[in-house]
Amino acid sequence: MATVAFIGVGNMGGPMSANLVKAGHTVMAFDLSNDNLSAATKAGCIATASIAEAVGDADAVFTMLPAGKHVDAVYNGDAGVMANARPGALFVDCSTIDVDTAREVIKTAESGGFQMVDCPVSGGVTGAAAGTLAMMCGGSDSAFEAARPYLEVLGKTVVHAGGPGAGQAAKTCNNMILGISMIGVCEAFMLAEKLDLDLDKLFSIAANASGQCWALTSYCPVPGPVPASPANRDYKPGFTAANMLKDLKLAQQAAQSSGASTPLGSNAASLYDQFVEAGNGEVDFSGIIRMIAGQGKSG
Repeated sequence: MATVAFIGVGNMGGPMSANLVKAGHTVMAFDLSNDNLSAATKAGCIATASIAEAVGDADAVFTMLPAGKHVDAVYNGDAGVMANARPGALFVDCSTIDVDTAREVIKTAESGGFQMVDCPVSGGVTGAAAGTLAMMCGGSDSAFEAARPYLEVLGKTVVHAGGPGAGQAAKTCNNMILGISMIGVCEAFMLAEKLDLDLDKLFSIAANASGQCWALTSYCPVPGPVPASPANRDYKPGFTAANMLKDLKLAQQAAQSSGASTPLGSNAASLYDQFVEAGNGEVDFSGIIRMIAGQGKSG
C-alpha cells in the first residue's frame, strides 16, 4: 500500500481521506483547522504540521481546497507541494475550481516531472463518506491510470474526461445544467400551485413524461414526492446554495473566457446570487423554491 498526503480534510476531504485509510494506505493529513485534523486523526490519518511534512514521503498527494487561488498557492511556492514532494509523485486535485487555473497548475507540475490530474467530484458529503462519489478526471492517460486505483476507492463512477482541465470543464457544465434545471422545476411547481394543480400529481406526471430530470425525480424541491430530498428536512443542505452559486460563477467565468453563450446559466447565477445575498448561503440549493414562491429568506 502507498503513502498518501491529503491536504484539506474538511467536510469532503475528511471522509475521503478516511476511506483511503480503510483501503490500507498510510495517509498524512494537513489542514489549517485543528478540528479537521483532530477528526482526521480519529479516522486513522497521521496529522502533520505543514505541507512539506505531509508530502515529503508521499507516493500520491490529494488536495481538496475552496478555490483556484488556494490550489495555486498550495502547489506553488517554496512551502508548497511541488517544492517538497518526492520526484515523480502523483498529484490529484479534487477541488472544484476554474478550468484555467487547473490547466496552469498541471502544466507546471508536468514541467517539474510530476504526474497530475484535476478530479472534481460530485455526490456531496454522503457520497464522500460512502465511497460512491462521481469523479471527473482531466489529465494525461498515464496520469489518469496512475490515479485510478486511488479514485476507485473513493468513487463509484470514475471517468477520464480528457486532457488537463477536462475534469473541471465536465463538472462546470454538469452543475450549470443542475442549477438551471432546479430553477425550472421550482417554477413549474409554483405555477402548478397557482393553477390549483395537485403537486403530487404534477410530480407523478412529470416524472414519467418529457419534464423528467434529476432535479425533479431525485431531489424534488417540494416536500413529499422524494422522501430523501432536503425539502423534507426544511432544506437542511446536502448541497448548499453558496456552493451552487460558486459553480454557476465558475461556469460564467468559463463561458466568458471561451466565448460561449450561456444566457440561462447567467440568469441562474443571478437568481442564486439574490438567494445567497438574502442570507440563504447555507440552505440547500433546492430551497430557492421559497424565493421563487415569494417567501424570502429560508430557515
